[in-house]
Amino acid sequence: MADLNTEAKLKQLLKQEKIQLWNPPFTDQETNDPGQQHMTELAERFAPLLHLPVSEVGGALESIRVQALKRGKGNRTFRETSVATLELLLPRDAKKEPKVKTYLETRLDISVQQLVDRIAGEFGLKHVKLILNGRTLTLEERLDQQGVKNHSKMMVLKVSDSEWRQEVENQNQNLQRTHKGFQILSERDGSEDPSTTPFLEIADQKGNPLKIPQQEKKALIVAMGFHEKGRSLMKRKRYDDAVLHLLQADCHFSRCGSTLLSSVDNFAVLQLDIVWCYRALEALSCLDDARVRLQRAEECFLQCYGEQQQRLLRIKGNTGREEVLFLRLHLLQSLLAYIEGNDSQARLLLSKVESLYVRLCPDSEKMARLLDLGFTEREARLGLRACQGDLQEAAVHISNRRQEKEELKEREHQKRRKRLENISTLSELGFCRRDAARALHRADGNVDRAYEILVESSRVVTATNNNNTEVAVSPEKVEQLLYLGFERSSSETALRLTGDDVPSATQLLLDNHGVLSSDLLAPPPTSSSTTSSPSSEEPSTSSSSPDDSDVVNEVLEDISRHEEDYLDLTLEEESELMALMKAYLTTGPTHAV
Repeated sequence: MADLNTEAKLKQLLKQEKIQLWNPPFTDQETNDPGQQHMTELAERFAPLLHLPVSEVGGALESIRVQALKRGKGNRTFRETSVATLELLLPRDAKKEPKVKTYLETRLDISVQQLVDRIAGEFGLKHVKLILNGRTLTLEERLDQQGVKNHSKMMVLKVSDSEWRQEVENQNQNLQRTHKGFQILSERDGSEDPSTTPFLEIADQKGNPLKIPQQEKKALIVAMGFHEKGRSLMKRKRYDDAVLHLLQADCHFSRCGSTLLSSVDNFAVLQLDIVWCYRALEALSCLDDARVRLQRAEECFLQCYGEQQQRLLRIKGNTGREEVLFLRLHLLQSLLAYIEGNDSQARLLLSKVESLYVRLCPDSEKMARLLDLGFTEREARLGLRACQGDLQEAAVHISNRRQEKEELKEREHQKRRKRLENISTLSELGFCRRDAARALHRADGNVDRAYEILVESSRVVTATNNNNTEVAVSPEKVEQLLYLGFERSSSETALRLTGDDVPSATQLLLDNHGVLSSDLLAPPPTSSSTTSSPSSEEPSTSSSSPDDSDVVNEVLEDISRHEEDYLDLTLEEESELMALMKAYLTTGPTHAV
């Protein structure tokens, strides 16, 4: 890391003095050999400015010169032959010389699979995945179709034999099963018994359910699910696998509206986790992507918590627990600033980190006292941070939090029990449980209003079935509904039910959360069939087959049962990185370049 810092500073000095090392007198135009005398003079002139030995500065200057020559040669080769030069960020155990950069020449009109096979063969890596700008490249597509350009930097992730076999045999089964599990959970609305059919609900920082449009809710649940899976892998130090899941989460978060993302801190925490994985994988030379993600995280925290965290203070009553996120943010920002050669900025950020660390690292004696009182280690740590280390206040705070959780759990239990009772009441009147659940959702739990909605819907469907079953659907109008985010089958059904009227079809889809079964066009059932048992009803969109239950249970294992798990950092890894940064920054006085 120190060599990156030195090179960054030298590049700034060279830029200021408009020195081009790839030209004479620093490079012989015929042999490309260094002009030794001029290179030595330059190293002797720059060494005092950086407070480094002349030999170290000379080595860094030669490295910059060689890189410039390679880049120039790569540009010429690409213009003349369309063969691009890529920089590969290999796993640490695959590097023959850790400080030497790895380059590979290739055409860009080949598939990623062909490049993967070549990398595996040349560098002794049996199975790998490629990451470009925070995105996993698809094996079947060509390099140029996925944004790979001349001089692109690509992260190479090693995949174990067992994981690769599983992916080949089951077509990337791990990610697909994770996606399927959270997709099923995102479609469940709580209308069934949660003890046998678990579902997920999006809640605010107080635990109160949030009302979110159905499509955004689905995307958010899947995104948060991949994030939880990635965090679970991070805890086990499986950073290669973790970053793949975190990047999947990032992809799904992008499908949520900006308003939603600015109101929750999950997206910001995800950006921190991705960059933390980059650090663990020693891939921070992907500076552009890391810098953008940290900037995105800081902006999101600002919008979510307020400039002085006043919004967070108003909601939670304190800001101590969330400060660990800022500690990690500033620590990563300090690391990037150092790699870019900006020592003064790195020092400034590190001082913020050290100040936060003193406040947030819990006193071992106070922790022991709280554990003796029967609190868990997590409760003690979070409680002390919330109360700025005050032991008595922390004990009261933890007790109050426990009581709040019990009250919330009881309210949820009563709400769920009442909801199931209302669904049963409506199903006894001849409506299917799924329709009853949706009507109750639209009516905010008011059973009388839900009954009116169901009766009106039945009347509309019956009238439409009598008159409009054969209504021709306009393809243009179907496209309008598709543009609004609805599925094709539901859009066509809605248009037939509403006589090909777009506004009415849109409202019908919104009322039914975008899901309409084509069975609605079938003749209505007789009165004797409406009293069928729930087991004979049409299955819900959240299938409850044995395989689906297994998939759901798998993904639920990775979801923390504690809502503040992401704040419960022990700060051990952060402490190690702080010590490393301090060692780098205290080797000499700071000199802005």
